[in-house]
Amino acid sequence: MNYAAAIKAANDLTNELPFLGSSPSRQDYEDALALVEYLIEHDPDSPLVEMLTAKIDKYENESPEFAEFNARVASIPSGVALLRTLMDQYHLTQSDFENEIGKKSLVSRILNGQRTLTLDHMRALAKRFGVPVVHLWGIDEDDFLILRKK
Repeated sequence: MNYAAAIKAANDLTNELPFLGSSPSRQDYEDALALVEYLIEHDPDSPLVEMLTAKIDKYENESPEFAEFNARVASIPSGVALLRTLMDQYHLTQSDFENEIGKKSLVSRILNGQRTLTLDHMRALAKRFGVPVVHLWGIDEDDFLILRKK
């Protein structure tokens, strides 16, 4: 391996894509998002996709401008977040969960944080959408396995 050539290539890449550098700006971030979108459409196997998305993730998690948003997201129970995602992905409304949760008003109260998903709701949603119950419960699978052993 030619270290000098690798270092030069990395420096050239950082000059062309400042977002990959040590202190990216908001504009660098916006440019990186646009490039990832382009790459996904035209060259999804490019190693740049992984490099940029990792750096974008780090930027969004560490940048003060995203702190309030990240705090709000972290405060949403994972079951509610997953329910919202499923609704979005499957183009569902609150009325579409009568078999799993109940009436539209109950679904609305769950989404607004006034009520919580019960274990029966979680089991029914997990069965319908093929997702593990633990994803709706809000703990990771390793912790779930530890709890099951107790």
